[in-house]
Amino acid sequence: MQNNQLDRVLFGASVSLVVIVCVPMILAPEQAAVTVTALYTWIANELGLLYQWATIGSMLVLIWLAFGKHGNCRLGGADARPDFSTISWMGMLFCAGIGAGLLYWSPIEWASYLDTPPFGLPAGSADAREWAATYGIFHWGLSAWCLYCLPTVAIAYPYYQRNIPYLRLSTSLVGLFGDSVVHKPLGRIVDLVFIIALIGGTGTSLGLATPMIAACMTALLGLAESLAMDITVMFIAVSLFSISVYLGLEKGIKRFSDANVIMAGIFIVFVLIAGPTFFQLKMGTNSLGLMLQDFVRLNTWTDPILETGFVQDWTIFYWAWWLAYGPFMGLFVTRISRGRTLKQLILGMVGFGTLGCALFYITLGNTAMWMDMQGIVAVQELVTTGNADTAIAMVIQALPWQPLPLLVFTVMAFIFVATTYDSASYAIAAAATRRLAAGANPARWHRVFWAFALAVLPITLMVVGGLKAIQSTVLVVSLPLLVIGVLMTWSLIRTLRAEPPPETDSSPP
Repeated sequence: MQNNQLDRVLFGASVSLVVIVCVPMILAPEQAAVTVTALYTWIANELGLLYQWATIGSMLVLIWLAFGKHGNCRLGGADARPDFSTISWMGMLFCAGIGAGLLYWSPIEWASYLDTPPFGLPAGSADAREWAATYGIFHWGLSAWCLYCLPTVAIAYPYYQRNIPYLRLSTSLVGLFGDSVVHKPLGRIVDLVFIIALIGGTGTSLGLATPMIAACMTALLGLAESLAMDITVMFIAVSLFSISVYLGLEKGIKRFSDANVIMAGIFIVFVLIAGPTFFQLKMGTNSLGLMLQDFVRLNTWTDPILETGFVQDWTIFYWAWWLAYGPFMGLFVTRISRGRTLKQLILGMVGFGTLGCALFYITLGNTAMWMDMQGIVAVQELVTTGNADTAIAMVIQALPWQPLPLLVFTVMAFIFVATTYDSASYAIAAAATRRLAAGANPARWHRVFWAFALAVLPITLMVVGGLKAIQSTVLVVSLPLLVIGVLMTWSLIRTLRAEPPPETDSSPP
């Protein structure tokens, strides 16, 4: 069978579903917003606990894998060596995994918690501020990255160790249903669910990032904010990541990721030095202490007595978002992780991802809080009144050496969007390719097609309007992945138990 051949069934079904979902939302946006929000409320209230259990289960399984007898298993065989340096590998997985969503939430997430803080704390109190600065680090921390990492291991192990020539989510189920599952109806359904969930997840990210980038662009150019500017920014981003995905992993995604990791590092150091340094460090240290002290509580708090809605509105939303992205990260990180041991994969992915996100919240997030407290930028008021994008742009504008910080932030946001979306385009194209052996890539036209197709849902969400519609979409599309995640984990454990553990491999990666 020819490599890179289009899987017409999956491709046709995926495109058809995108059209079926988006057209009614565009034609009847008000009714669509009501329907999607109602679905969100029902799922969050009735099934939200399942998302919390899934997150806890992912952490426990990964601890067992990393420090168990299979931790030294090297993907691709004992003699395999990594295709990418550790720095490039970490840069690609970080940029693909967080995108511009981190730039959106890190300056303002704390402000969203002050009016309705967790644990029934008084709104706007000192305790509420401390926990507001902490919860962002938690939502983008270890628990979240475990939801990324488990699908990666579940796909990577059979793909490399059993030489399954299909880079798809259904590859993770071969331990239960055999190697031919990718061709059976169950495998097709699983891969279709993955594609739809990824389109919903990336639609959420771009739906949040585009207005933020547009606000920064209007601040740079002195223009007025508008839906037309949002759509213009989106098509610039789509064109950028189309070029990147066309160039491929080595020339496109890798180079963009390397450049952006360096740029992000320089930007974070600049914010640390130019901003309220001691406030950032003191609040950051305090937040890390709170999170470590109450890590189990944060993962298991269901708010059963007060029922403030905090868990449903935020923690469940975040776990659903990470869950929707998980299979995509699994496929993409599998492709770039040949030659690494399971232990290296798990500790590197979870550790580096958690550290990178925490740095943004400690520096940029606490700088924004300090500006709000000092009356420099009314961040909380802007967020409360639905002007979060403007708040972000004003925080960056308030930093010294303008317009350089605002320009760097805008370029960094564009590249983060590009690296996330060209990685997503790559993953969808790989899933809709009939055979894809290790080291091979999907057809270029196929990757570019999905780069543009991924813009359809976020444009629709912006027409429907509102953060709630965006949050609701990702929760709805992630629900089937809870069931698939259980099957995937069961399949992985069964496969590992059926094979002897590898010999100890102490050679450097």
